[in-house]
Amino acid sequence: MLSEKFKISLGFIIASLIWGSTWLVIKVGLNSIPPFYGAAFRFTVAVLILYLIITLRKMPLPIDNHSLKIYIVAGLMSFSIPFAMVYWGQQYIPSGLSSVLFALYPFLVGIFSHFLLPGERLNVFKMVGIFLGFMGIFLIFSQDISWSGKFSLYGMIAVITSCVIQALSLVLIKKYGENINAFHLNTGGMGLGVIVLFLFAVLFEDFKNIHFDLAGVGSVLYLGILGSVVAFSTYFWMLKRVEAVYLSLLAFITPILAVILGGILLNEKLGTHVIQGGALVLSGILFSNGKHIVKKIYRKLGYDK
Repeated sequence: MLSEKFKISLGFIIASLIWGSTWLVIKVGLNSIPPFYGAAFRFTVAVLILYLIITLRKMPLPIDNHSLKIYIVAGLMSFSIPFAMVYWGQQYIPSGLSSVLFALYPFLVGIFSHFLLPGERLNVFKMVGIFLGFMGIFLIFSQDISWSGKFSLYGMIAVITSCVIQALSLVLIKKYGENINAFHLNTGGMGLGVIVLFLFAVLFEDFKNIHFDLAGVGSVLYLGILGSVVAFSTYFWMLKRVEAVYLSLLAFITPILAVILGGILLNEKLGTHVIQGGALVLSGILFSNGKHIVKKIYRKLGYDK
């Protein structure tokens, strides 16, 4: 039998690898399918698979009041509104930049956890890390604000707003939804998310602009199966076993993978200020974990107290 520690480590690796590639796949899919329809199709695939899984495993979806409230939180704040923003924003900025901006996620989770989760308070290391992260985001923004006539700034704002919403959602689910099975949480939340995303699509996009070519269909299937079913089920399974702020450190790995993939496959080039800002963001993430690194060093030196 595999130990729980090994399973958690494996879960981090799987989620990191998948989400490191999803930024690129979203970008590719946008050439064939408009953003809101793309996100709606993605989660439709995911919900169908998840419903099949819970049906075969004879795990009926709970519909009590508490579960319904958690589904609503997940549906609106994890799967529909923030993903609509990410898909829309990625039309105007490189996939690597999107992932670097989303690296603000751990700091936001740390702030929300401090006020909403009594056992996960901020400390000096986390606060310095948050400061470095915000400085990095400011540096990334600093040279793009003057881009007149383009939507780059709005694309970045959309991604960061999505980041804020998803960070709050994670902490709320950690606080109130720990007793809900990960498959149930994803099925109920994504099911509601699909409805909202299709509503956005019908209101703001033209169905005629959809092209079901290899890139479009391939991106929907990849994001639906791996990016949603596998990654989110793993993610929420881990959420019950580790602190929210440490789970959010997945955002440390995904920008590195996304920037590499974007540069290799899409020939995306990021300015020097973006690289420097990203370095500040990532160094902030490392610094926020400093307390635990210091504790490990002290233990190795024989200071257990």
